[in-house]
Amino acid sequence: MTVQEYHNILVHSLVNLGDVLLTTSAVALLKKTYPQAKITMMVRPMAAEIVENNPVIDEVMIYDYQGQHKPIGKMLAFANKLRAKKFDVSISFDRKLRPALLCFLAGIPVRVGPDKVFADKTSWMTKLYTQTITIPHNIINTHQAETYQAIVRGFTGCQGSMPPVIGTIKAEHKQTAKSLLATLPMSKVRIGLCVKGTFALKNWPQERFAQMVDKLAQQYDANFFIIGAPEDKSYATEVIAKANTPIANFCGQTTLLDLAALLERIDLFITVDTGAAHLGAAIGVPMIVIYGCTSPKRWHPINNRAVVLSTNESCCPCNIPENACPEHRCMQGISVSWVIDEVKKLIVGQEE
Repeated sequence: MTVQEYHNILVHSLVNLGDVLLTTSAVALLKKTYPQAKITMMVRPMAAEIVENNPVIDEVMIYDYQGQHKPIGKMLAFANKLRAKKFDVSISFDRKLRPALLCFLAGIPVRVGPDKVFADKTSWMTKLYTQTITIPHNIINTHQAETYQAIVRGFTGCQGSMPPVIGTIKAEHKQTAKSLLATLPMSKVRIGLCVKGTFALKNWPQERFAQMVDKLAQQYDANFFIIGAPEDKSYATEVIAKANTPIANFCGQTTLLDLAALLERIDLFITVDTGAAHLGAAIGVPMIVIYGCTSPKRWHPINNRAVVLSTNESCCPCNIPENACPEHRCMQGISVSWVIDEVKKLIVGQEE
């Protein structure tokens, strides 16, 4: 099939870290199809670092639609900025109104977007596109990275798949990781934890994280730390207070690439379903990911060294308020012993 040539491509993914990271798999496929094209990626401020200095992305534009760019005047000014760059085509990986309007106002001649991306329903948003790509599968039961890549395949006619790609881990990131790890007690095994998801239904009970650490400390010569955003620090402190084993709190002490460098240097990462899980998957760290209300069919880490734990409830996936599901069966069904059994398979020969 002859592929239409494009030389100046804008892609946008104004979503959370995990989704942006998965989107890079589609950008990598796009770069493979148009190796000579300049690809610019528009993201929110919180995801910028993961796509900067990225081998498949030539330029990053930050659009803060909830902050400095929220006023209409700022939006119009940003549209003019896009217009000045004379993009051949824009590709939406988020199907959000604001970036679709920006690309329309900027006069980008070819504006591509999916008929669905986060839910199996259509939207009037597609009227802002010049070409709407039909996603050929049920998105609820298909990995999200495949949905993003289906947009590229549908537009270009290319074939194949690519893994997610992160930005370059530099010496300063490695030094930060080394400095943080130097604060931990000497041990044979380093175990990182991410205990808090983006909303409460993703969280495994704090008491179980604490019990798991205590039991692992009895079986392995290990040290432990928790990673997360600055706003996760108090929640992590609560987990630490419930454990009898020392756990370091690294929440808020790393950038995204500092965290990537940190995960490169550990033996095991145990996490709930969050952006850090996809970052760890891209690094290739051995990991256990605990799923509750979200489906591992759609969000599992792309990493052959990852173990996924899920009770596969019939009501999953769900997005109901936390207080509407007090039994929280999906997380209550994942026991400490189950996690520890999986740890034994991933850590070999490290028993005391």
